[in-house]
Amino acid sequence: MSETGEIVGLSMLEKARMDVMETYCGIIFPGLVHTQESLQRAVTFQFQDTDIIIATYPKSGTTWTQEIVTLITRRGDPHLSETVPNWVRAPWLEHIYLEDALKASSSTPRILTTHFPYQLLSSALQGSKVKVIYVSRNPKDVAVSYYHFCKMAEFFPSFTTFQEFLHQFLEGKVPYGSWFDHVKDWTSQTTTMNNLFTITYEELWQDPHDAIKRMSSFLHCPLEENEVNNCVKHSSFRAMKENKMANSTLLPEHVMNHSKGSFMRKGKIGDWKNMFTEEQNQYFKSIYESKMNDWSSEIVWEV
Repeated sequence: MSETGEIVGLSMLEKARMDVMETYCGIIFPGLVHTQESLQRAVTFQFQDTDIIIATYPKSGTTWTQEIVTLITRRGDPHLSETVPNWVRAPWLEHIYLEDALKASSSTPRILTTHFPYQLLSSALQGSKVKVIYVSRNPKDVAVSYYHFCKMAEFFPSFTTFQEFLHQFLEGKVPYGSWFDHVKDWTSQTTTMNNLFTITYEELWQDPHDAIKRMSSFLHCPLEENEVNNCVKHSSFRAMKENKMANSTLLPEHVMNHSKGSFMRKGKIGDWKNMFTEEQNQYFKSIYESKMNDWSSEIVWEV
């Protein structure tokens, strides 16, 4: 990885790994950026007490949170988020490029990102003071966003129709596993982890000012009002869509094919209503109710 965060020397690796899926603990991961070694290294990673972890299921506000946390730790100054790619300033714990990214970044505190379910990180987090921000999102919006992402991410499985994807999503047979297990396992830790902050995509969308204030307080980085406003401004959907350090346009076309869609697509809530048929909606609701009937949470989504 270069000093600017450009991923170099990938051509041979890409040819061999583009269509590979790694299976680890029953969960599949895209082989382009994961190997058995990188996944095992993530499970046993030695965290520093000052680390910040952004944990999400895919398409739940990951990039948005990376931008917000970067801005909070810089007190609203956008320089870092506009000059360093997000995979360098908030590298992925389970990716093969983690060590290179950590060497290329001088950020303090370290910001790490993961799509791992809690079960895979529980041992590494045991006794740690690392701060974890967990972001969840209405699973119907997740499903729609994930489907569109799969169409442009050449290293992800392809699906002929949304119906085909939806079935695999509800079965937990898409990369990174079951949304249901992921959300239940992470949010159930709120009673045992004092260093866990949970928030929803919907909260971020409805009142970003309040969400950022609460997040900055959790990170022990209280902000002045003008600093909060700057964080809101520079982490807006419009700002991120225009920021090549966040919008994935730095990735080569044969990895992220932008002719098939936009990584920063809509950034809205409730877009599932434009995609789901009534039959799909009823099918989804029945699966959701059966899988989440033992979930005790105050989070309420329109499902």
